[in-house]
Amino acid sequence: MIRTVATGAAALVTVVALSGCSLLRGSDTALPAPSDPPTASRSAAPTPSATPDAASEGDLLEASATPRAPTPVATEATVPDPVLTPIPAGTVLTEGDVASPKGSIHFHYRVVADGDDTFTAQYSGVTSTLPVPIDVGFFERERQVGDGLTYRGVGDDVLGGPTSSPLAKSVPLDGSGVDPSGLVTLVVSSAARPGQADVPIEIGADKVLAVAPVRWSVPARQTNVHPVDGGARANAAGPVTATTGSGAPRTYTVARNDLIGDVAARFGISVKALVWCNEGVQVFGDDQYLYEGTSLNLDPLAR
Repeated sequence: MIRTVATGAAALVTVVALSGCSLLRGSDTALPAPSDPPTASRSAAPTPSATPDAASEGDLLEASATPRAPTPVATEATVPDPVLTPIPAGTVLTEGDVASPKGSIHFHYRVVADGDDTFTAQYSGVTSTLPVPIDVGFFERERQVGDGLTYRGVGDDVLGGPTSSPLAKSVPLDGSGVDPSGLVTLVVSSAARPGQADVPIEIGADKVLAVAPVRWSVPARQTNVHPVDGGARANAAGPVTATTGSGAPRTYTVARNDLIGDVAARFGISVKALVWCNEGVQVFGDDQYLYEGTSLNLDPLAR
């Protein structure tokens, strides 16, 4: 998609939006504070007049800090697009049985690949003798029966109310990313209405009723994005804050005056690959300054 963004009083910048496949880490509603205004050698705003007044200086600073999508790098015209091979549709990644401690709830679950980096949780043989509806969701941390929930997990869905006839349901596992194996616990909780009368406290709203550990068998994926840290340098001086199991850089925190091109070069990948791993990443200025404090993902499997 091509659109035009106004910067300063009259200058126009054409922006080409690149699509990625994962959310930029951090809040959806707030950006980190921008880096210092660019130096004279890398100007991100029109050169001010010899004697600018306070208003014009403010306009220039605002223009230099206007967020926008990164633009393509001309030298990357022949660079292959980043890819991650999908898991074949129908592949079963995990399955197991769930039962509450007193036997009131029983069902079988499995998670299958849809073939497009999305997954579906399938529940079958669902029975419950409890007088409240039950909800199910996947969590990144262990939970205990009796805990109270303030968050119902990834792919949460109400399976139904009390029933002796087995039910079946399929639920999209939205929010799992392209590798769901970080979800280690399946949690069944009460979907009773808050304050519902005549419901014992142990099965009240959002109480954990049953838990089951989730053991994944995710096939190996192939990608052409292989970041290697070449070390801090000018305009790419931030720290690597996490690594993968193999020791490859996983996340990077943007430092003051970092440029997206220099950060990509530090890790030996293209700008388009860095954007592909970080959907929604924004820059400002002609040289594409990144926002200080932003956490960038470098792992294709964590998109």
